[in-house]
This record gives sequence, C-alpha cells and structure tokens, in this order.
Amino acid sequence: MKQYFNDPQMETMYTAAKDTVLVGGRGIGKGIVHAAWNLRNMQRMPGSITGIVGANGKRVLTNTLPSMLIHWENWGFKRDLHWTVGRKPPQSWGWGKPLFEPENWENILSFYNGSIGYIISQDRSGTSNSHSYDAIDIDEAKFINFDQLKDETLPANRGNKQHFGHHFFHHGMLISSDMPVTKKGSWFLEYEKKCDPELIEVIQGTVFEIWRLKKKVEELQASGKEVPAYMRSMLRTLNRDLCRMRSVAVMYKEYSSIWNMQVLGEKWVNEMKRDLPPLTFQTSILCKRIGIAKDGFYSSMTHRHKYQASNFDYLDSLEYKFDKLKEPTCLADSDVDPSMPICIAFDFNRNINWLVAGQPQGSKLRVLKSFFVKYERKLPELVADFVKYYRHHKTKKVVFYFDSTALGSNYAVNDQDFKWVIEHEFIKHGWQVDAVYLGRPMQHWEKHLLINRMFSGQANLMPMFNVENNDDLLISVQTAGVYNGGKDKRGEKLAETDEDRLESRTDGSDAFDTLCIGCEKFPRLHFQLFVTSDF
Repeated sequence: MKQYFNDPQMETMYTAAKDTVLVGGRGIGKGIVHAAWNLRNMQRMPGSITGIVGANGKRVLTNTLPSMLIHWENWGFKRDLHWTVGRKPPQSWGWGKPLFEPENWENILSFYNGSIGYIISQDRSGTSNSHSYDAIDIDEAKFINFDQLKDETLPANRGNKQHFGHHFFHHGMLISSDMPVTKKGSWFLEYEKKCDPELIEVIQGTVFEIWRLKKKVEELQASGKEVPAYMRSMLRTLNRDLCRMRSVAVMYKEYSSIWNMQVLGEKWVNEMKRDLPPLTFQTSILCKRIGIAKDGFYSSMTHRHKYQASNFDYLDSLEYKFDKLKEPTCLADSDVDPSMPICIAFDFNRNINWLVAGQPQGSKLRVLKSFFVKYERKLPELVADFVKYYRHHKTKKVVFYFDSTALGSNYAVNDQDFKWVIEHEFIKHGWQVDAVYLGRPMQHWEKHLLINRMFSGQANLMPMFNVENNDDLLISVQTAGVYNGGKDKRGEKLAETDEDRLESRTDGSDAFDTLCIGCEKFPRLHFQLFVTSDF
C-alpha cells in the first residue's frame, strides 16, 4: 500500500541522524517514525537487539507497541509471519536467531530475520538488566525516569561493533514525546544543545543532491544513454560522506500538530482546543514550552509524590492482544484495594466538571484516577465514565465528599442540585453512596496550609498520584499558582476567547482539594484497615 508521509515525518526519516529527538504535538505521526526506524534497524541488522523503552507496562501495551505494529501490518509485515511478540518463534517457522538469545521471551518483539526488541517498562524491575543493545527506542519520553534510564539502559547501548559497526545508525537512539510540563520530564530537551543545525542542513542538502543525481542517472538510462563514470563516482562519494555525517549527527526538532493539518484537519485542531485544558493544548498540540511556577499553590509537592502501578499479572494475561486494552479498566491497576470503597470528590463548572478518585491506604492517600467531561457532557456522563472504568471493582460503594457548593444549585445538568444528581446516577448504576458533607468550603489559605502539610508528611495522610491515570490532573495541580495568599483562580473569571477558553487549569486541582480535605478531616474508615504499601 502507498503511505503518505507528512513534512515532519519525511524530514526526520530522510535526515536519518544517528540520534533523533522528535518533540511533536499530538497527531503529528510519531508512531510512523518509530515503525520505520525500527523496521530499518531490524532489517539491516539481522540478529540485532533493540531496547524499546516505556515508562510503564500499561503505556507500552496501549500506546507504544500498537501504534508501531499497526503500521507494520499496513506495510505487509504480518503477525506470526514476519514478527511476533511475547513468545519464542517456533523452530518450524525457520526464522533467524538473535546474536544473543533471551532466556525469557515474554517481553520480546521478534522479527523473522532474528532481530529482537526487548520491551523495557521502567516500572518492571529487571527488564533492562545484563543486556547489550544495538539501538534504543524511547517513546513518550516525558514520562521516562531519566536517572533510571541513564543508570540501567543507556550504558547497555554498546557492543556488537564487529557485526554492525559499519552501519551509521548502529547504537543510535530515537526519542519522541510531546512537550513536557515538568522539569523532571524535560530531560530530553537538553539534546537541543547537542544538535548542530549546520551539520543537519548539510546532511539534508546532501540527501537532495543524491536524489538529484539519481534522477539524472534514471533519465539517462531510460533514454538509452551511457551514464558518465563521474556521476557514479560522485554518487559513491556523496553516499560515503552522508553516512559519515549521519554517524555523528544529533537531530533535535520541535513540531506542532499544525504541521499535519492536511491529515488532521482544521476541525480536529478546533476540537482539541475546545476539549483540552489550555496548558495541555499549548504543550501537547502547539508543542510550546511552558514555564512552571516554582512557588506554586502546592509548593511541598515533589516527584516523590508520584508512583506507577501497573498490574502485570493482568497485563501479561492478555498475551499482547492489544484489542483487549482498547477500553481500559481498573484491572490494569495494582494500587486499588478491591475490598474497600473508593473515595470521590468533584468540582463543578458550566463547561468542565471533574471527578477525582482515591483511597486512603495506611498513611498514604492514593489518588487513583481522575476524570473530566466538557461542554455537552455533564455529570451523568462523568459518573458513567467512572462506573465503566471501575466496573470490575468488587466493592460497589463510593464515599462521596462534598461541600456546600454541591447544594442548592445545578448548572451542570437539570433543576436538581449537584449532590442529588451524583447520588442518583451512582444508585442507578448499582453503586452505594456514602455522602459526607464537609460544610462550607475552606478558605484558600487554610487549604494551602492543610494540603502542603499533607504533602510534607505532617498530617495523617500524604497524597500520592498514580501518574498513569492522572495526566491532566497533574498539570492542573503542578501549574496552580498563588495570588493574594490563595490559589490563583483569576483565569476562571476571564471572558472566553479563541485563545483562552473557559476551561480553567485549576478546576481539577479544586476537586483534588476536596478529596484531600474529606479523607484527612472526615475519615469514614479507620486507617489501620487499609493495606500499607512501599510506594
């Protein structure tokens, strides 16, 4: 089949630097680049070993691998004919063997010529131990723990020069991500300093000159004329020089989603602008660097308040059948206690409504997952999203924390107030509701003191975020500023414009506040009943 490549994809693949760092907005087509890059490496280095790195098992199985392998399928490379995953290829297939055969094939992507890819998820211990790689592929780099990467994985990109050292891309890396919003997730932006724009320009000029000469050769051959010897010599020289330049090149490029407007369409961009929080749109679509306030509302929050919790027993049981992960459920999470109720809190707004779910466990308040609905989707749809995700949760009960803002008014769905609608929807879906009234909302300075005491370990509970399930909530929390001693909510009151939609960055953090206050000040269960954890 014919494959369309947009300008960023073509520039990345034609430049073909040994190390490529692609910072692109959503929909830019990073998956195709990964598919083509790995296909080239595995085809041209038979028996080679690639490290395919993801932050956690869930992301690898739901994003990284399916995005790449669907392109292989479209290009005619079929599962169990040209590649397989999660098992050792049977001897009857007659496939080649890797230079070093793995002891365990559960996390291996195998290619028919013996090339393999180790699937490395950083939340799974030992997945990159004692390995030696010929290339490293890193997707969704903003979620990668760089300290772990440089200690465990990057040093393994070594060896086998006697087999593949003649290839300019041997020991190369492909790193891709959308724009990060945290300092810890920004590690790969440093590669911009290693990029020599003039060298990249010379490489691209050489690629064009080789193409131009090849066209001339084809024209001469088509007309039956002899190709001059100097042309063939020049092509050999240019190709040799091109490989030498590529072997030392680092290409760093930032592309917004607008670069792929021909495919995505103006409607898609407008929908993303409407449906995403402003900061998410700026970083994930427009690929803009956004400075994060160091002295924000949650000043005591650090990276140690984040954790990963993939349920590998469940993920492994799927045997890399990606269609089973199209509708995610709590079965993929290892941090939720199925025997206990789930605590929930909301934030209400005309255009965006949030639900934040958590469980106190020992001295930790696990922020398990967050949900939000926009515009025409209101509270019933928000509750339905929660119920769908937690449909396998054994204890169909929620502890619903609410304050006076949930009473007496409702611009989210109908004439009934927020509290009534939420209780009604949960009961309709077969869930029990333990509604806990918190009274009038705390003053912002009170919230600030309480929640930062919780983050610093000076309260009964310390908030901990499941990073896999709270992308947008973390943005809301980490970017909340301070104004006049309280949370900066001035943006919520601004009139809507095309550049600044009514959706506020702080709405999600407000729901988080209510959850923290409820679990800390109004516990419904004795803390010792919850299972403690090492997180």
